[in-house]
Amino acid sequence: MNIISSKGPTEQVRGQLLALIKSGDISSDGKLPTERALADRFGVGRRFVRQALDMLEAEGLVWRKQGKGTFAGQPSDPMGDLAAKITGETNALEVMEARLCIEPELAALCAQRMHPDEVTRLRMLAQRQFEAADAQAVELWDGSLHRLIAQCARNRPLLTAFSLLDKIRSNRDWVTIRAKGRDGASLQVTHSEHLAIIEAIAARHAEAARTAMRDHLETRFNALLGEFDKAAREKGEAFFAADPKT
Repeated sequence: MNIISSKGPTEQVRGQLLALIKSGDISSDGKLPTERALADRFGVGRRFVRQALDMLEAEGLVWRKQGKGTFAGQPSDPMGDLAAKITGETNALEVMEARLCIEPELAALCAQRMHPDEVTRLRMLAQRQFEAADAQAVELWDGSLHRLIAQCARNRPLLTAFSLLDKIRSNRDWVTIRAKGRDGASLQVTHSEHLAIIEAIAARHAEAARTAMRDHLETRFNALLGEFDKAAREKGEAFFAADPKT
């Protein structure tokens, strides 16, 4: 079906790509269909699809990996793959405690080092998370926002530590429980807290960014604790404890 609009083809395709991403009708890892498939889907030439993807990449809403394709959100750090070796030796509570130690400092460094265009990308990611249509999309955009903050802190050792936690958090059981802990009201709170973090970063106020990130993570910790408690009762105390055999 051809697109008919007062906007140019590239801008129209950009809008349709955003709608596709927001709908959650993409793979669980955020991978988009190929440029050819998107061109056929939208009834335009591949050139317009490529230009629209260039726009979204510049905005921080998609990223590309040669030979792999185009993905929504922000790329994970390859060092995070180390997490696979220790996932069975940690637990959900330890991971949340570690995030509280690391991410406020990343936010503070980000406030000192982030570029203006990156702040714009943060705002876009926060809006996408708020508008997400399902739990999978919420996870995608929430993770992308926190990942961009970590990357823009520009501290390689801290980014590696963050990536380790980020990878561990992708555990399917933990993702499911986080989804249960979210509702319309909590998503509104999260959005407000994300905006507070971003505003502190934009103002280059390191202490305010540190505090805003800590407040946000503590809110999520308290909101999810009840869900984890219920899961622990259902699965046994081993849900929180490291595997005694490791």
